[in-house]
Amino acid sequence: MEKTKRKYSKTDRLILGIGFTLLGLFVLSIAIPIVYVILASFMDPTVLNNQGLSFRFKDWTIDAYRRVLENEMIWRGFINSFLYSLAFTVISVLVTLLVAYPMSKKNFVGRKFFNLIFLFTMFFGGGMIPTFILINQLHLVNTVWAILLPGAFNVWNMILARTYYQSVPTELREASAIDGANEICHFFKIMMPVCKPIIAVLALWSFVGMWNSYFDAMIYLNDANLQPLQLVLRSILVQNTPQPGMIADIQSTAEMAKIAEQLKYATIVVSSLPLIVMYPFFQKYFDKGIMAGSVKG
Repeated sequence: MEKTKRKYSKTDRLILGIGFTLLGLFVLSIAIPIVYVILASFMDPTVLNNQGLSFRFKDWTIDAYRRVLENEMIWRGFINSFLYSLAFTVISVLVTLLVAYPMSKKNFVGRKFFNLIFLFTMFFGGGMIPTFILINQLHLVNTVWAILLPGAFNVWNMILARTYYQSVPTELREASAIDGANEICHFFKIMMPVCKPIIAVLALWSFVGMWNSYFDAMIYLNDANLQPLQLVLRSILVQNTPQPGMIADIQSTAEMAKIAEQLKYATIVVSSLPLIVMYPFFQKYFDKGIMAGSVKG
């Protein structure tokens, strides 16, 4: 069977051309800064400040990465962020799935009431000061639980998981009930394997959200040994104060400023690597999970 070439009218071609042009400009607006940061992280700071980017290999250096990777606070923050993100992902996904499962059942008593409670929290919050007072009274300040527990449940993620549950055929529950499985057994042995796509989506969102988060840690964590990587990066990128030891061997103030500028680009690249490495493993589930979790009534 021969494939027929689809013909577009002049109006369609004009609209598609405008759409592709805008999409291309949007992609360039994202890609150009990323490419610049990566190249600048390898540039000699003197050449970068005087001439800009250079594609001559003699103007390139890995000194910034050496200084970043040799710094103890960077590594400690990196490990803290990874452990916090991993723990938060497990807690958040498990809590979200456990809440979404009963909410997906139309015969669940109190379903409408709980839906209203959850939706209310999406529009209204207690505020930063009352939240801090609550965390302080629970004796969670300066502990990792202060950044793991308060945001573990996300209503939007629950809605996606609930919608995905509703797309699963009810015959699976009927079959497992015939075999004598209760709700807990059905949830962990039937629903969890079937819902891998939405679990992967929720895990990716939770991990990325915690990895990029710094505000809660800045408020609740006073111990420098507990601070995540994002707080270390904040001191370098926002406050322009590289960690002690990263430029201690530089005597000139001007040279220190150049090295500090280069360190900004290197730390951005280093902090982004885990997400870049992780995303391809979740990509095959991402589209399937997000679409199935958003179109079913």
